[in-house]
Amino acid sequence: MPRDPTQRQRLLEYLESHAPARARDLEAVGVSAATISRSVQSGDILRLGRGLYSLPDSTPDTHETLIEVAKRAPKAVICLTSALAFHGLTDQLPRRVWIAIGARDWEPKITYPKIRTVRFREPYFSSGIEDHQMGGATIRMYSIPKTLADAFRNKRLVDRSVAIEALKAAIEQRKATPSAIAEAARTYSAWNQMRPYLEAVTSNG
Repeated sequence: MPRDPTQRQRLLEYLESHAPARARDLEAVGVSAATISRSVQSGDILRLGRGLYSLPDSTPDTHETLIEVAKRAPKAVICLTSALAFHGLTDQLPRRVWIAIGARDWEPKITYPKIRTVRFREPYFSSGIEDHQMGGATIRMYSIPKTLADAFRNKRLVDRSVAIEALKAAIEQRKATPSAIAEAARTYSAWNQMRPYLEAVTSNG
């Protein structure tokens, strides 16, 4: 008996606009588990992780990976370089999604997208969080002033040159005021590290 071409076509069309997709999402549009399995075996689609599929030539954009992480780790907060990239303050596209969790939280086990987990104690973890609604998920993200403070405070995790360029971009693009950035730096123990660079950027403005 020939295979059902309609299901395969439906599968490929769905992944064209929704990759990566979960098995339950595919089944909801009428694609059976058997069709998914055959398509993986034939190389038509890729299995990225348990119950997660994509097309071989598709590269999910940054927002798609953030959405996926938010759905799998809803309590985590996007931080550091990933937050800088989201806010448009760096050209660097991290290979992994940087997420912060509380000092005693369970570390999420996510196979896709790749993540880099850091533990923030209080008050660094729970403050300065924004909620962004995307793709049916709530993405918890540190605000620009908080992210800049974290970048300067964690020089082992964020190269100082990246933090400085992000600081310049935030002020030049008027995405945050110098006073708001300075307040966050003081609040989150980054003022000594950030102050000379903030003063230099604002004096040149």
